[in-house]
Amino acid sequence: MTLQAPSTPRHSFRFGLPPSLGSESARERADRLASFLQRALGKLVEVSVASSYETLAKDLLSGRADAAWAPPFVCARMEAMGVRVVVRGVRRGMSSYRSALVCRAGAGLTVERLKGTTATWVDRDSVAGYLLPTAYLKTQGLEPTRAFFAQHFAGSYQGALESVLDGKADVTSVFCPPASTGLTFATGVEDVLGAGAGRRFELIAYTDEAPNDGVPVAMGLQPQLVSSLESTLLSLQTSPDGQALLKDIFNAERFESAPRMGYRALYRVALASL
Repeated sequence: MTLQAPSTPRHSFRFGLPPSLGSESARERADRLASFLQRALGKLVEVSVASSYETLAKDLLSGRADAAWAPPFVCARMEAMGVRVVVRGVRRGMSSYRSALVCRAGAGLTVERLKGTTATWVDRDSVAGYLLPTAYLKTQGLEPTRAFFAQHFAGSYQGALESVLDGKADVTSVFCPPASTGLTFATGVEDVLGAGAGRRFELIAYTDEAPNDGVPVAMGLQPQLVSSLESTLLSLQTSPDGQALLKDIFNAERFESAPRMGYRALYRVALASL
């Protein structure tokens, strides 16, 4: 796919959200973000929730979206094609995270015992929800397409975790804080399913770390609008409404400016997961 800037300027600013929000409140959250950005940018804002990570990437590349909250692999793909990522999320003071392979509590699964089981992942472009765990399994000598009896994609962390709890799958993965924080996979599970849910799962393995999600902007977007969006996102934590959006939509405590080509290292993960 080639980059395609809009041929004529639109009156609205379009912001895309990933399917990983995965809850009935996604539309309400999108409306809240639209109202906030509209006040900050001084123009009509439309916020939509993409049906898949692939759709989110295509919307950015085609110019159907002006900016998006995107997972790291989408950010890496965008950067490789000349798209700038303006900010990235910070969680618990960290700008990186890892993935945890998990199963139901009491299942007693290990990496060596995964052969013949069923896996449910989030999306093929989800780093913690697919790319990191499958790349890790390959380093352990397991080719997912041959090791698992079946692999499914739930479209969200909530759906993937609930699939394991419901017995429809044996293993899934979830994002979690880096090892330096001292926090475990339970933190990621409870971010998705709520307090206490971590006890319903047990750890199989942790993966290497990856940069946090970021906000890429479409090619051809006016520099003044890019600057306004960047400053708006960087200042979200200074207001109660902004803090609520950070928590409910971005699962972050604040944003920081993203270094140029900061996601390049993720291509080795993508290649290892093909």
